[in-house]
Amino acid sequence: MDKIRIGIIGGGLRSNILRPCVGREDLELVAMAEPHPRENAWYAPLVGHGLEITPDYRRVLDRSDIDVVMVMSPDYLHEEQARAALASGKHVYLEKPMATTIEACDRVLEEAASSGKELMVGFNMRYMTMFETMKRLIDEGAVGEVKAIWVRHFVGKGDQAYFHSWHGTRANATSLLLQKGTHDLDMIHWLAGQYTKKVVAFGGLDYFGGDMPNDLTCTTCDQKDHCPEFSASQRVQCVFRKEIDVEDNQVVLLELDGGVKASYMQCHFTPDYHRNFVVIGTTGQIENSELEGTVRLTPRKGLPTTIAVNVEEGHWQADQRILEEFWATVREESQTPIDPWAGRMSVAAGVKAAESMREGGMVKMIPPRQAYQTAPA
Repeated sequence: MDKIRIGIIGGGLRSNILRPCVGREDLELVAMAEPHPRENAWYAPLVGHGLEITPDYRRVLDRSDIDVVMVMSPDYLHEEQARAALASGKHVYLEKPMATTIEACDRVLEEAASSGKELMVGFNMRYMTMFETMKRLIDEGAVGEVKAIWVRHFVGKGDQAYFHSWHGTRANATSLLLQKGTHDLDMIHWLAGQYTKKVVAFGGLDYFGGDMPNDLTCTTCDQKDHCPEFSASQRVQCVFRKEIDVEDNQVVLLELDGGVKASYMQCHFTPDYHRNFVVIGTTGQIENSELEGTVRLTPRKGLPTTIAVNVEEGHWQADQRILEEFWATVREESQTPIDPWAGRMSVAAGVKAAESMREGGMVKMIPPRQAYQTAPA
């Protein structure tokens, strides 16, 4: 295939990762479905130069000159649009999370299997240098047999990213253990080489939410000069509005199918932003520091080793690297390097954890596999 022709569903923030595709001889942006075109969007210069923009994603899928579809829309649309894209004979790159329910994920996987087309979930954290380094050391046996994983996610931008926008309701997102946590839950699975078997969780809406009108925006609020959460960005819904019902502070305990015990903590009103992973094995442990740009390996017997990592090789660079893997998969007609089942299992862990914390901390089992009987990629 000399040139991969690309259709895009969703022209919001995540579609920005396709900007480097513009002008490449081996890639062509053909059409985009976006019901709310934004002023000064990155793709605006392409209008009139071959890029069709339509409010109806089906129009993109009906085009016979498109090879792959990038589903970059809000989470609650993922199942419908990914299934339709696969059924139309297109390869699909699906932004995480795969869907907002376990059943929806299973239907997407069934469609991928029956269509014969490749489905790749956008787990770009696997391509971040820091976490690649941790994975390499673990696979080389640097900590022995993995027994425990501890993860703390300080979401210091939780207001801007989630509570000023559509993410703040269960109807749209199910839980932020999916929208935000699906990356971290996948990383737990990836680093351990195991999937979650059962979970228990506790959480609450401890800061955001409240009694403000659902249609209130920061720019029209008479308290904007005094509100600590005032936003002048594109996302301006009041973070204290009544409809918000997803937790902003949560703790999850997981037991994986190979015996690894894991903990995951996520808070959306911390003053800083970073992820802290600790992987403990029979002969040592490994821990990252995004703030210091290091990976620290500490053996049970001996002196620790600190590895400096280029923290600038983060989210954006990982997006470009995972896309290059996807383009290679399409060109070579090979299997994606990330098993799509991983997308289902991270959602399953998040969904069941959300159920647990909303039912007083009941232990929840992950539903058994129906297909894709493979180990974590």
